[in-house]
Amino acid sequence: MDLEYERVLKLIFPDGVADKDNLRGNPEVYNYLNTLGTYKVDQLKKEQARLSDEARSILEKTQDLAISNYKTFIATAENSRSIFQEFQKAEEQVETLIEKLPTFSGKCDKFIKDSGELNEDRRFNSITLQKNAQLLEILELPQLMERCIREARYEEALELASYVQKLGHHQGHIPVVHNIVRAVEALWHTMLVQLVAQLVRTDLQLPKCLQLVGYLRRMQAFGDNELKLKFLQARNAWLTRCLKAISAVDAQQHLTKTIETTRINLFNIITQYRALFPEEDDSSKAVALNPLQDVTCNGDRLFQSWLHNKIDDFLKTLELDLERGVSSLETVLGQCMYFGLSFSRVGADFRGLMAPIFVRAIRNKFEKSIDQVNQNFQLELEKFTLINKVTLHTRKQLDPASITSSEQESYSPPETLLDFYPLAILCNGYLNALNDLRLCAPLALATDVTHCLQESLQLVAELVLVFYRQEQQAFSNNERETFVKLCSCFAYDLVPYIQRCIQAIFPPQSLTVQLGISLLQLEQQQIIYLQHSIILQPLKHLLPTKVDVLLQPASVPEPNTEETSQTAVVASS
Repeated sequence: MDLEYERVLKLIFPDGVADKDNLRGNPEVYNYLNTLGTYKVDQLKKEQARLSDEARSILEKTQDLAISNYKTFIATAENSRSIFQEFQKAEEQVETLIEKLPTFSGKCDKFIKDSGELNEDRRFNSITLQKNAQLLEILELPQLMERCIREARYEEALELASYVQKLGHHQGHIPVVHNIVRAVEALWHTMLVQLVAQLVRTDLQLPKCLQLVGYLRRMQAFGDNELKLKFLQARNAWLTRCLKAISAVDAQQHLTKTIETTRINLFNIITQYRALFPEEDDSSKAVALNPLQDVTCNGDRLFQSWLHNKIDDFLKTLELDLERGVSSLETVLGQCMYFGLSFSRVGADFRGLMAPIFVRAIRNKFEKSIDQVNQNFQLELEKFTLINKVTLHTRKQLDPASITSSEQESYSPPETLLDFYPLAILCNGYLNALNDLRLCAPLALATDVTHCLQESLQLVAELVLVFYRQEQQAFSNNERETFVKLCSCFAYDLVPYIQRCIQAIFPPQSLTVQLGISLLQLEQQQIIYLQHSIILQPLKHLLPTKVDVLLQPASVPEPNTEETSQTAVVASS
């Protein structure tokens, strides 16, 4: 069908159809060709003229229409030009819009993203608002733990620390949770320091001590041996601070308070240690005072070393205060013996370590007293004169064998000493020193005391001899006789009297029991016997006749029963 149309068009338009006429594919052309096919020959011959007339008619009508409506056409043309210009502007703006569309699209995407984040934040804020109470509980955990520590509610603080630790283990990647965990860890260390400080600064009873160490165990900050060491260090600091707070002005008061403070606090610490670490009870029942003793447990070794050091510190303090001088040695000795005896319940009886210290202190005190007596005698002898000296008291007998037993048993000083002031001062000095010793006289000092008095009496004899050599040329017969009486009083009254006093303080029976020897052996070895011959050797040529008999060491009878019982009790103490 199309081929026929093409053939017809070639017949109608032998030169070909122009593309600008747009006749190909036009439905009206096809309808006209269909109508043209129905014409007869006459009609076909007239069709060209008809078409020309119709075209001419149309042209005329068009011209008439244009002439009659020229204004409209002009307006239409202007409008068309204006519309064209507007279309150009619109095209330019569209091109500009197309250029800006990528940037706008990017900003839109950014806006969509930001709006999405805002929506997400809004959603989180809504959830946060709904969970506000629960979040506040978590955020206030550090403040709550700080308050618990400040109010000493350590049980709740430990529970909070455990909860935060679990929270950090599961949610530690969240910054807020991480900060809370760090804050609670810092407070945990603060609580640890506070617990240790309570062991250092306060006087703890056993229940409180058990509670604090229980908290430290639950915190797991120290191992077993480290906890033992920390406990001993803390309580040692407390004990040291208590001892330093004692006034050291008065040696007697300082030593008495030191004994009481050390005994109470040290016993409490030992009791607390054994209650806190019961696994050490079996191995530490007998506390060794020797730090080199082999032990199997480090904790036991630590405790024994600490206890040994504390006892050693006390012994040093005891020795220093005794050297400074105390007014009542017997009181201090009784307290110290009770101190050492009380520690026998924990296997730390250290009375044997204190005995040498007291013996040494008593000996030093006695020697100082005798030195002072010697100095006083020398000063009095320098001022002594025999001019117009009248003796009011005379010796009944020169022979000691004729002296009655009652006179020998008497512990009163001889009355003849009143005639010679230096000898009276010397006797009073000896008696004061011996009376101080009598209150606390260890049997171990028997030899030292005897030796000290022996040397003192020898010195007195030498000083008397010096006095004689200086004054003999000016002696009158009366003065020479008085000087002989002075020598006799010293040799036959004072020296035997001092011998009796020594045996009153150190009864021979007690020494024989302690030494396991007889009275005869005790006398032969001269343990508590003065050597009269050596003492009187410088004055031998000045003494009355029968001096050979007098120089023999006469055995001294036993003292009175009542007086002996009193001195024996003091000596045994």
